[in-house]
Amino acid sequence: MIKKFFKYKVVRIILWLHVIAIVIIVALVLFLTHSTSKAYQAGIKHVPYDAIIVPGYPYTGSWHDIMKTRVYWAAHLWQKGATNHIIFSGGAVYSPYVESIIMKQYAIKLGVPEEAIFTEKQAEHSTENLFYSYQIAQKQGFQKVALATDPVQSFFLTQYADNKAYNLGYLPIQYEILEAKELKDFSIDDKVAYIEDFEALPDRESFWTRMKGTLGGNIEYLEVE
Repeated sequence: MIKKFFKYKVVRIILWLHVIAIVIIVALVLFLTHSTSKAYQAGIKHVPYDAIIVPGYPYTGSWHDIMKTRVYWAAHLWQKGATNHIIFSGGAVYSPYVESIIMKQYAIKLGVPEEAIFTEKQAEHSTENLFYSYQIAQKQGFQKVALATDPVQSFFLTQYADNKAYNLGYLPIQYEILEAKELKDFSIDDKVAYIEDFEALPDRESFWTRMKGTLGGNIEYLEVE
């Protein structure tokens, strides 16, 4: 009888934990949807931008849906005249392909001219995507720059950038716009982005070192004017 009682209690606790987890996830999704929609509406008022920054995502022989939506969104913004240039960012981090070069190849397939695209090949973390791309923008004399990525990454980087010396607009992906498009796949020459003798980031750095990099701990902030 006692065993049954405790077993019943444990089952109830587990069920309630699942319910709480679902409620939290739904609340977070609604919050991110609202906040990034608000950010987009604010950012779109200031188009055209001189450049948008688009962080990379690992490529393993085909583009992941996350990379795909980021590239399609960047191409959409360029085609609509919301930006004059695109800065794709990301080195070879988890696979032997330089993420920014891969994204450039796909963007060209989508009709973005090569001369409108810059590639940043040093970043290994999201904060570095923003930092090193911003440096490129400054060197090019771009005055108006916006971050254009998916809502979760946009929200995280907004919190980070607001505490640093960045002057950015935000154009987070609006999925309802992309849903109206046919997101086709394309073949690209990925050999141009391949790195010989590649060593993945987890093989080079411990978890805590990578976490430090994610939080921007590898960046010399004095380089940002």
